[in-house]
Amino acid sequence: MRILFSSLSLVVLLSACSHSNDANQTNAETQPMQAANTVQTAQRIPQPYIPDETSSLATGDFGNNINAHRFIDYMVSKHNYDRNQLEYWLGHAKRLDSVLRLMDRQAPSRPQGPVGPNGAWLRYRSQFLTPDNIQNGVAFWQEHADTLDRAYRQYGVPPEIIVGIIGVETRWGRVTGKTRLLDALATLAFDYPRRADYFSKELETFLLMARDEHVDAHELRGSFAGAMGYCQFMPSSYKSFAVDFNHDGHINLWDPEDAIGSVAHYFRAHGWTPGDNIAIRGIGQAPGFKYGFENKYPVQTVMATGLKPTQSLGRHVEASVIRLDVGTGYEYWYGLSNFYTITRYNHSVHYSMAVWQLGEAVKRTVKESQTPSRLAKTL
Repeated sequence: MRILFSSLSLVVLLSACSHSNDANQTNAETQPMQAANTVQTAQRIPQPYIPDETSSLATGDFGNNINAHRFIDYMVSKHNYDRNQLEYWLGHAKRLDSVLRLMDRQAPSRPQGPVGPNGAWLRYRSQFLTPDNIQNGVAFWQEHADTLDRAYRQYGVPPEIIVGIIGVETRWGRVTGKTRLLDALATLAFDYPRRADYFSKELETFLLMARDEHVDAHELRGSFAGAMGYCQFMPSSYKSFAVDFNHDGHINLWDPEDAIGSVAHYFRAHGWTPGDNIAIRGIGQAPGFKYGFENKYPVQTVMATGLKPTQSLGRHVEASVIRLDVGTGYEYWYGLSNFYTITRYNHSVHYSMAVWQLGEAVKRTVKESQTPSRLAKTL
């Protein structure tokens, strides 16, 4: 897919650490996002581009990094990328120790022994389901109601899911990231061996976008792991799933209309079933199962342990068993295929449940504020 940036400025709002789909892995279960006010602008590079004569890779942070030199050789060989251009980009990239520290905090940890309920789900949920946040979600929904309706008609993904994703990811565009994407991706590609292969591919895609669309790669900002825009797509997701939803001939994830369409496209591509349930609350307990979205069990087997669904599971003959720690005990849910699809955006039960519940809370408030005629169109 050819990727185009808007000829208008790409507005990038600064933030603290944000999280995105699987690639980002920023583990928002422990990292609430904070709002920020500074605005950055990415400008198109004039064509043809002539780098500063005094700049080169040798004078930058990665001048003595063998991985950087190998990466340049690869890009020149595979993509016929101009070597001087690459050395200019990477010669001005900064190695960010802060990014390495943040990524280490997201590294998989060894499982600990059994512990009792401690309210982990309630603490996570409270980061997102607040009165102010819900009202901000209502404002976003009302402002972009027509776009959300169109995304639903085209992709089958309801507004509340799109609103929930963008709300959890960036507070509806208020916190899209403050880290220069080139710095983050270069640091992780060249100096983070645990995931160097993955981030090298992301850097490759990012620099191809910069070259092909004549965008100044030094100006684009996002999360510390390289995620971009309202919906925090990694470059590979941008390439595969971003769409020009406002039909202006460009794709710009810092534009809410393109972001809405891109989230909907992502969900459809990952198996969203229009009109189907997401998860069904269970009454009782379900001992002996591996909890989470990774495993599915016959629903009759789960029911036989004593976990009764509060409503019909419909066509579903298999489900995951979701257990949420609410402090005084556990909530149990039957996780259905659409719940699994939400986890494709971020591999976390807490994240996916927060997206769903935030979207539903915003939907209820929108419904209460709508006139009957507008409500019929929106919902």
